[in-house]
Amino acid sequence: MDFGEILEQWDKIQKESRGKKTVSQVSHKKANAPTKEDKLKKELTYEQQMKNDAEKKINPMELWLRKYGTVDKDKLALESEEYNKMESREYLRVMKPEARIDLHGYNRDEAWLKLDSFVENCLKKGIKKIEIVHGKGIHSNGSDPVLGKMVKSFIEQNKHLGASGHPNRNHGGSGVTWVILK
Repeated sequence: MDFGEILEQWDKIQKESRGKKTVSQVSHKKANAPTKEDKLKKELTYEQQMKNDAEKKINPMELWLRKYGTVDKDKLALESEEYNKMESREYLRVMKPEARIDLHGYNRDEAWLKLDSFVENCLKKGIKKIEIVHGKGIHSNGSDPVLGKMVKSFIEQNKHLGASGHPNRNHGGSGVTWVILK
């Protein structure tokens, strides 16, 4: 039977169904009632069901796919590339910071607490690089900047923080410290 014959039969069935008035029939069957096949299966013993299932033929390729599944090699390659990119120290050093905190106006203890909660939030969000604005200490009492030393000490003591440094003068210089999160 070719496709043309199938179309002719379809048209014939459609014309016949248009001529007839359809009467809607209401099924009195319950919504989740078992079918005849389900009832037959219940009547079969476990061994008979196993035997019937074993006799069923399945395409070997379908069986293999069910057993081992499929692998999206393109997706794996992209994930691997992204992972390698993130592991590259040079890439992380030149990457723009994903989060920033400004500690201006805080004393040493307040800044420590703010910085601690900021780092914890960044870790939860999966951020890789942060920027800490602590200032150059121009307005500090005494000769040494207070927050700069505190930030350096915090970075050294926190096990989640890795490499750090200062951006160039156009982006804050020694008043800003960038940090890579582990």
